[in-house]
Amino acid sequence: MSAFLAPVIAFLFVVLLIMPLRKLARFSGIVDEPGGRKRHQKAIPPIGGIIIFSVFMLLGVFSDIVDLQKYWALYVGLIILLVSGAIDDQSSLPAILKLILQLSAASVIVFCGDVQAAYLGDLFGFGVVWTGFLSYPFTLIAVVLLINAINLTDGIDGLAGGISTVFLAFFTLAAINAGWYNQAQVLSLLIASILGFLIFNMRNPWRRKASLFLGDAGSTSLGLVIAWFAVHLAEGPSTPLEPIVVAWIIGFPVFDTCAQFYRRLCNGQDPFSPDRKHFHHHFINAGIPVCYATPFIMLIIALMGGIGYGAYALGVPEIVLTLGWIMLFILHIFMSQRPARYVYILRKCFAPFISCR
Repeated sequence: MSAFLAPVIAFLFVVLLIMPLRKLARFSGIVDEPGGRKRHQKAIPPIGGIIIFSVFMLLGVFSDIVDLQKYWALYVGLIILLVSGAIDDQSSLPAILKLILQLSAASVIVFCGDVQAAYLGDLFGFGVVWTGFLSYPFTLIAVVLLINAINLTDGIDGLAGGISTVFLAFFTLAAINAGWYNQAQVLSLLIASILGFLIFNMRNPWRRKASLFLGDAGSTSLGLVIAWFAVHLAEGPSTPLEPIVVAWIIGFPVFDTCAQFYRRLCNGQDPFSPDRKHFHHHFINAGIPVCYATPFIMLIIALMGGIGYGAYALGVPEIVLTLGWIMLFILHIFMSQRPARYVYILRKCFAPFISCR
């Protein structure tokens, strides 16, 4: 199948499947009910992730774009997260069980899919850093962290799918520039599937509210597949990306997850306790409508990825990128200690968008 035709078909399949399956989910009671921290006003089916990855996985195989000999471990990991996430969306699994299942999915791609972050590049200007025997635990922790980082961005309409599309677009560009055309085809297939979902999930002039959610099945699976490509595209000196560039591309959700964890510990709270003080919540607390908040955050993440990708392409030393990344990380942790700081800045910067809500 044509490399250009397959993504179009994936997009159309997702759109055409969503319309009847959304009605079927409502009829069957497979919905995310409003209440508590959830601000949506009516029951919404959380089946977006199931549809996205069903189309991506099946079409990838039947179109011969996805070679199962290379991607079977990713497929197994995705199935673990899709099934457990679908159950969690309806029955709220215990946090420890969800962590075990995430570790299981991560273990499959690390130990069976050859996903190991052994090469870290010349981060500090003293030569290439290798993780050696620590590559397995390091990668497991990184994969689970990214799974949860993407999952925690799924707090306003269109955000988790939108920022994942930004990440995957950078990966696709890097794969094309390096001549890794099969990986670019696989990434394009996934991006097209997500875009079909975003028509129903991201607010726009024709859609005031999301009519479909990713669900935990979708957001955790996005984290896993992003981790898969992040490692494979930066696993050595001859691969399309350097690890520090990947860190710039996908760094912001990781920043925010670590910052919230640290803030809760400092405040004597359970670090895993949910709240409404993540970065995207600051936009809402500042009075910025969701229809503006999601694109603005996507733009911030795209700018951060563009800085990392562009600076390295222009020959900026890796140590400069490393120090810049660390400084941004520390700054975000400092700002997140008092969420009112972010709210104040956002109100000043985005006052016109607050007044037109």
